[in-house]
Amino acid sequence: MPQTSPYGSWKSPITPDLIVAGSIRLGEIRLSGERVYWSEGRPTESGRTAVVQWLPGGEVLDQTPAPFNARTRVHEYGGGAYQVADGILYFSHFADQRLYRQVTSTGSEGQADSQSAAHTPEPITPPVSLRYADAVIDDPRQRLICVREDHRDSSKEAVNAIVAVQTAGFESPDTNEGQILVSGSDFYACPRLSPNGDRLAWISWNHPNMPWDGTELWVAEVRADGTLGEAQLIAGGATESIFQPEWSPDGRLYFVSDCTNWWNLYRWNPSSVSDQAISDQAASLESLCPKAAEFGLPLWVFGMTTYGFESAQSLICIYVESGIQHLARLNLQTLELSEIVTPFSSIGGLQVESGYAVFIGGSATEPSAIARLNLTTGEVQILRRSSELTLDPGYLSVPQPIEFPTENGLTAHAFFYPPNNQDFVAPEGELPPLLVKSHGGPTAATSASFNPGIQYWTSRGIGVLDVNYGGSTGYGREYRERLKGQWGIVDVDDCVNGAVYLVNQGLVDGDRLCIDGGSAGGYTTLAALAFRDVFKAGASFYGVSDLKALATDTHKFESRYLDGLIGAYPEQADLYRERSPIHAIEQLSCPLIFFQGNEDKIVPPNQAEMMVDALKAKGLPVSYVLYEGEQHGFRKAENIKRTLEGELYFYSRVFGFHLADEIEPVAIDNLDKV
Repeated sequence: MPQTSPYGSWKSPITPDLIVAGSIRLGEIRLSGERVYWSEGRPTESGRTAVVQWLPGGEVLDQTPAPFNARTRVHEYGGGAYQVADGILYFSHFADQRLYRQVTSTGSEGQADSQSAAHTPEPITPPVSLRYADAVIDDPRQRLICVREDHRDSSKEAVNAIVAVQTAGFESPDTNEGQILVSGSDFYACPRLSPNGDRLAWISWNHPNMPWDGTELWVAEVRADGTLGEAQLIAGGATESIFQPEWSPDGRLYFVSDCTNWWNLYRWNPSSVSDQAISDQAASLESLCPKAAEFGLPLWVFGMTTYGFESAQSLICIYVESGIQHLARLNLQTLELSEIVTPFSSIGGLQVESGYAVFIGGSATEPSAIARLNLTTGEVQILRRSSELTLDPGYLSVPQPIEFPTENGLTAHAFFYPPNNQDFVAPEGELPPLLVKSHGGPTAATSASFNPGIQYWTSRGIGVLDVNYGGSTGYGREYRERLKGQWGIVDVDDCVNGAVYLVNQGLVDGDRLCIDGGSAGGYTTLAALAFRDVFKAGASFYGVSDLKALATDTHKFESRYLDGLIGAYPEQADLYRERSPIHAIEQLSCPLIFFQGNEDKIVPPNQAEMMVDALKAKGLPVSYVLYEGEQHGFRKAENIKRTLEGELYFYSRVFGFHLADEIEPVAIDNLDKV
């Protein structure tokens, strides 16, 4: 018989210790023959990212020994940190950003030997302020072709280029900084070699665009000496976003474009770079699968993939329709798209070889995992789980996709997680508190995949609304562009209207609404609390409080991002001030807790500290938790745990509910003002 207890006071088996113990971040899958590689971010190793190899017999071996950390800081967000072929691993080490070369383990000598001197990583680039990402291996020429970000002149903006880095035959790593192949644009991504190595494709873009605003797809011939011939523009422009160019096994170039509102698949048909004039490029482009669905993603990090080739006649792809991810096969001759049924509602990081596909798959009730799908039989083999957490479904909340009315007669999207715990019910007539989650980006998206951080709340009797506000990916370019010039307005309205919708449906308590978010989601959180009077408390994780500071004190990749979200700076400085929560303290009237890393280069700590000082001075309840050694996003187990518990403790004091577990208190200034 379930015990009667107030919402928020339910005892849950989903503890922070359980969440972080053995929990890893899975990413960056690579295939080399039958071997599968991926990266693992490990909170229990101070957030270190290791490259791991799976062998056909089922053995899983670490490849990068501690303290090596396979992360790149290109664009600060990184991605594309390693590449592997023929038993050789190349990766960027986070501490010095140099590229390293390492012989991978064969498995026959056992796990211990994989850490031996024979497998010790050796640097192949100089110890200077250069960063590398998104490499492709040009084996015949013994080189990597990759994106390089040059920070050697600290008085200027970093310089990006596509370069060739020798992997053998160089005199010294100190002189092997890379030969520039392509330069002149502000940003580059996705250098991709054709199967016979005679062509290179890439995408580029310039300020103030972000890659989901407008990019260009280029192709050039690779000369015998390794340099490039004249480049040809294939597709894209200032208002068209190109994503993931890839060469098929028969040497045809595929890519994703949103020129028709939706990121759809296209193919470029000329047989050589020189046989098609740029002015006739449209005639050579073929739309493969017109559909009101997204086959692409916002390129926040390098190495993102949504499709791959099973053969020259078959392509395996991921697409998003109404916020839900699907896996499908596209016949490249008939152009027929057929869905592949899997047990997963969330699919990412797709890599494909003949006969099988590997991806990160998750569902509403199961943690994400590296999954290997036999494309002939449909059999799914789990290679590694992100967590060994096994939970009785009686403690899990299944997300409900909802659409709700928002401003200007429009509709917005979210996933609602009602409280659920088989051991407890609330007193009759009580409605649960609601935590609204505002995702980062802001051009990102939330999904219905299993999230123990959400189940932490729902199993304690607190509802969660995970909002895909206007500006989110997955609903077409028009939906994404609702945020154009409207950041701090559209996103805030959608979070507010989602909460109000649930209140009006009688599902949550309108007097106990709170909101949290990280990075850009932290800004939405702060703006919702400053400029609307709906939420009663909030939590900001490395969130933006001063838009001027973000525009003038951030890294190159995002230095002009706000031109599209707010307006040009300093020309529209008044608008930046008007939408900055730091300048609206007089309108704030509810408690706030801040969590921040002291090494965050994207949103520096002063963004939180200015807000904390102002709230203290005003006499509002406020708490500030600063983590040593953390950057943009928390990777250490102890800090992930502290953040979950600290936020819950904060709300318990604000809303006055009793906690079922002992939690180390966080210091709250002005708590007596609640």
